[in-house]
Amino acid sequence: MERLRERLADLERRELIGLLVVAAVIVAACLVWYWRSLPKPVRIEASTTGTALTHTSSPGTAVASPTPGPELVVDVAGWVRHPGVYRFHQGDRVIDAIQAAGGAKPGASLAAINEAALLQDAQQILVTRRGAAGRTGGGGAGGAGGAAGGKINLNTATLDQLETLPGIGEVIGQRIIDYREQHGPFHSVDDLLNVSGIGPSHLADVKDLVTV
Repeated sequence: MERLRERLADLERRELIGLLVVAAVIVAACLVWYWRSLPKPVRIEASTTGTALTHTSSPGTAVASPTPGPELVVDVAGWVRHPGVYRFHQGDRVIDAIQAAGGAKPGASLAAINEAALLQDAQQILVTRRGAAGRTGGGGAGGAGGAAGGKINLNTATLDQLETLPGIGEVIGQRIIDYREQHGPFHSVDDLLNVSGIGPSHLADVKDLVTV
């Protein structure tokens, strides 16, 4: 009986030790899980592109806040697909303005334009067609559509030459030709006001570029 009691006592001690070991393992596992679940600090690197970043203690704290430059209003005229007035931001370049206007038409002369230049507010970019202006004949007389000093002669200019003028597209250029065919040659540059679609602002843009 005593041996049986000793064996039972030994068995109870082993079970007790086993329970303590299991409890210790459970406690250790809980501690590891709790440590891994703790929030980790977030490190935000400075942007290499100059974009400002702000940080708060809330989740999703990195917020990009780019600041656009001042707005620029630029007139793109001449031998481009969609001449007109476009809006840009500081830092944009001449090539951006030409592309915004649909790009230059085939045969455009871009050699005299610095496409890498920065845009300026109220700037006008005039894209001309190769050979459309500035050609003079012998003795200083203007060639077909040209005149001394590189001005375009309203009474002899072709449609292509008229389209190189700021604000004069294909439609208005054809109206100028139709007008002189129906009413005779222009007697002065101011006679352009008689052409449908040409107002004082158009006249002011082209007055120094044309002659009769």
